[in-house]
Amino acid sequence: MPRRTATMLASTLILIALLCAGVLIKVPYSEMSPGPTVNTLGEARGEPVLQISGHKTYPTTGHLNMTTVRVTGAGYNMNLVEAVYGWLAHDNKVVPHDTLYPDGKTEEQSSQENAEEFSQSQESAKVAALKELKIPVKSRVVVASVVKDSPAENKLHAGDVIRSVDGSPVKEPADVAKLVTKHRPGQNVVFSVVPAKEAAAAEKAGKEPGGAENVTITTEKAKDADRAIVGIQAGTDHTFPFSIDIKLADVGGPSAGLMFALGIVDKLTPGDLTGGKFIAGTGTIDDAGKVGPIGGIEMKLIGARGAGARYFLTPAENCAAAASDTPGGLTLVKVSTIDDATKALEKIRKGDTAGLPSCSAK
Repeated sequence: MPRRTATMLASTLILIALLCAGVLIKVPYSEMSPGPTVNTLGEARGEPVLQISGHKTYPTTGHLNMTTVRVTGAGYNMNLVEAVYGWLAHDNKVVPHDTLYPDGKTEEQSSQENAEEFSQSQESAKVAALKELKIPVKSRVVVASVVKDSPAENKLHAGDVIRSVDGSPVKEPADVAKLVTKHRPGQNVVFSVVPAKEAAAAEKAGKEPGGAENVTITTEKAKDADRAIVGIQAGTDHTFPFSIDIKLADVGGPSAGLMFALGIVDKLTPGDLTGGKFIAGTGTIDDAGKVGPIGGIEMKLIGARGAGARYFLTPAENCAAAASDTPGGLTLVKVSTIDDATKALEKIRKGDTAGLPSCSAK
């Protein structure tokens, strides 16, 4: 066999062997890529994303798109070839597996956590939107969860309304922990609560929950500190003056909060926030309307521009990362609160884009 032919054959065989090895070798990485975007003013799977009844709504135009990121599943192990391709591809991002699934979290656990965060983000979006519009929202402190095998198990239940602890009125979830930790482990604490079923029935009937009952619980020592606990997580439950439903499946996490809130504001006010423009964005939101940072900002920018967005509402804490690699034709708008966002939308609507708060790569 001629030397040149032998060399080419050997090189080919080595290349095939390397490719096979690359496919077989698993690496501890996961991949992130741009996910779909959804117009919160429009429809998903044939029904409106935002469904409001019991209050006047107004026609809207343009787009207020929430953005998403696709990730590989917790149980999927990338091979070396896939990882290298992902590192080279501009529209994808390869990250350590533990970044997406810390502490050995399974895909099911991650999905459950994302679903809970998504549900909470919807509630906060409703509260923030109505507060922005000066529409009163009633709130109350409730038992959000009960730890298994804790002193509170079978005594308190998720959804119970907490009126007071040891006779001291409870106004915020943090009040519960403060009052419980005044005790030493082993001491009794008295909760005044309205059972979840009675509270739910009263809300359905449009009434305030009735009389409370006292529940005595013996505290125990926390595992991580010398303090008393009863084994509950307190939270806030809101009662809205009319119905607001957010219909969107197969989405998780808290990052759509800002765009949901803006969509609600738009539907409840005359005119429209966008002026017919295509605006996308991201950001968590709390009950007070503060916008928080999210993950995967680079992927969301790519997804938004690919869908046709011209402006992107960017959480202030994500601005540096977003500005370092912004797709052409997309203008970043820095926001820290829902009020910042509505003021920025007004500027976009009026064409006063020179005055928009911008993001810096520094």
